[in-house]
Amino acid sequence: MELQQLRYVVAVAEESNFTRAAAKCFVVQSALSHQVKALEAELGVRLFARTSRRVELTPAGAAFLPAARASLEAAERAAAEASAAAGQVRGRLTVGVIPTVTAIDVPRVLAAFHRAHPEVGITMRVAASDVLQTSIARSTIDVGFLGLPDGQDPKGVAWRLLGSDRLVIVLPREHALADAQCLRLSELVGEVFADFPSGTPGRAQSDLAFEAAGLERHVAFEVMATDLMMALVRANLAITFLPSRFVPEDPGLATVPVVDGPARSEYLAWSDFNPSPAARAFLARVEDMTPPDQVR
Repeated sequence: MELQQLRYVVAVAEESNFTRAAAKCFVVQSALSHQVKALEAELGVRLFARTSRRVELTPAGAAFLPAARASLEAAERAAAEASAAAGQVRGRLTVGVIPTVTAIDVPRVLAAFHRAHPEVGITMRVAASDVLQTSIARSTIDVGFLGLPDGQDPKGVAWRLLGSDRLVIVLPREHALADAQCLRLSELVGEVFADFPSGTPGRAQSDLAFEAAGLERHVAFEVMATDLMMALVRANLAITFLPSRFVPEDPGLATVPVVDGPARSEYLAWSDFNPSPAARAFLARVEDMTPPDQVR
């Protein structure tokens, strides 16, 4: 059994197609198919049920796949550790981000990291903070940039506080409140809101603020994409809360501070259980590019 065979099996499982899997592995299809068949012969089981139009994992293939992935990850980790011992950082780095990072310039950090460690392959994943926390704890994401309601620190991961921010209300430019210097939550009762899906940390920030004020609000639109959220506001369908440093200059939008409005804190989070050389190097790069604040 060879690592290349495991790579081919994983590629076919992910693509559900031998042709696409071969392209993904930069090999001709006949060579990939031959290696998969050779591995099946060695194991004495069929890993894939296939016809000319359809490819699916067999029960044996489904049982084989997690261990195959783990073996490839272990091999990559071994190579990365050997390189690190020789003063080089290699391997892969998976970085998770929320859609509204403002406490740090993520592209700038990634650019500096890539210049310093060009042999590291970087995967980006955008998700809600609770999803990122779980993935970091399970070691499927190396590091993540989170946003949580003010005072609710990350759980189950190592973290560093990057900064805090009070959200602003984003209104259509023609809204009656668009020219206000500041507002209170009570002045927004009866408005139609767009917000993140119920149960997510991004939504909890606003829900907690209204609950603390003893007020109710109507969230008619639940969306995860902030560009769509702002488009709904621009179209005069809703108003929304977003971080003050996130909303771009836009002639169709107005932002107004809300004195008792929601607040959030941003964190850098990672697993302190055996982080990879690439993860350690990335954490050091972030540390160099942000002012000292709070580490736990």
